[in-house]
Amino acid sequence: MNDRSVDFRVLHALRRRRSVPAHLRAYVCAMRLTRVREVLSMDVVDHLNAVRRGKLSRRAFNRALLGAGVGMLATPLTGRRAMAQSDEQGTIFTWGGYDIPELYTPYEAANGALPNFSIFGGTEEALTKIRGGFNPDVAHPCNAGLTRWVDSGMFAPLDTSRLSNWGDIMPELVALEGNDAGDGQPWLAPFDWGSTSITYRTDLFEVEGEESWSMLWDERYAGQLGSLASGGDAWWCGAIKAGVDFADIATDEAFEKIAAAMREQRPLIRVYTDDTTTLEQALAAGEIAAAMTWNSSAVTLASEDVPVRFAQPKEGALTWVCGLMILKDAPNPEKAYEIIDALLSVESGEFMINDYGYGHSNARSFDAFDDETLTSLGLSKKPSDILSAGHFQVPQTQEWETRMNETFEMIKAGF
Repeated sequence: MNDRSVDFRVLHALRRRRSVPAHLRAYVCAMRLTRVREVLSMDVVDHLNAVRRGKLSRRAFNRALLGAGVGMLATPLTGRRAMAQSDEQGTIFTWGGYDIPELYTPYEAANGALPNFSIFGGTEEALTKIRGGFNPDVAHPCNAGLTRWVDSGMFAPLDTSRLSNWGDIMPELVALEGNDAGDGQPWLAPFDWGSTSITYRTDLFEVEGEESWSMLWDERYAGQLGSLASGGDAWWCGAIKAGVDFADIATDEAFEKIAAAMREQRPLIRVYTDDTTTLEQALAAGEIAAAMTWNSSAVTLASEDVPVRFAQPKEGALTWVCGLMILKDAPNPEKAYEIIDALLSVESGEFMINDYGYGHSNARSFDAFDDETLTSLGLSKKPSDILSAGHFQVPQTQEWETRMNETFEMIKAGF
């Protein structure tokens, strides 16, 4: 039996709240922990030394990391459904985990099939691929990159009159910086929102005083800390730790201050990865005591009775909104609007809140949950309560984004 197919069977059963046979759960757990330990036990010192001596190129070094499942863009461990791409269906270019039937119920009901899926590990990767000629119908960026995505000239304003769920979308999420395409139309339809913070094992990590970003710089836990590998999260969280105001994040002084904080943290980090499952399994196994994650990781672990908490740092969490954009030359524009409308539906929102612990842009999707449940997920029926309490990312230029990513990749590699 294929490891990946077994893994997906268990994940799908969990998502639908079905029972999972004990032998399958144990099998997947064993496979995942083996994989996590392989990732965490990688000896990269020799590779780093070889790079410094000029005997190994950085590209080859990155390839070695990728082959082990970590590094610059880790391959997701979650199961993917193998399916042929259909010219009759629209295509969405999205994050891993957003390619499951529960999010597209109205689309599937109307078309008798799901849309085509193409997966990216980070929005810079996604934008680069689109610039290189990839032409899906819908893409799924986040607010921090909105200006650069619009400036690429490859996207069309949204005709919200073609979206049946638009009247239920929270206006404060539409009013993102850079989201006004003129004539009352947005570039991006807000879809999911939430926080990046610290998920930690309450039985393994002793908090001194208040919860703080300093927890991920705590030398007591050197080698027991994890982090998301994307600068789109980690660099901004480093800015919060360094005390940099996001309004000043593009200045040279701020840049060097953040870089110094990230270099200080580097020896303490056991694993960087864009695969949240790797971080979750490492936390569940006790391999690491704390990690930078999205709120979904804490929800997932808590549902499996792992003693974790999603920290509320005294300095504030990193807050974000992601959404959906239509390609100017979308091959299937009608299907594009159907994909977006499905993702903006109440059904999609209830699944996102309940199963992923993310906020959703449809106000009616919160009606199924009481305030206590939402608070336990770090959410609120008023997104402004959450977004204003944290640090909301500010769109930056392509030059800044490139400099930030290149610098962070060097820091992760030990330079």
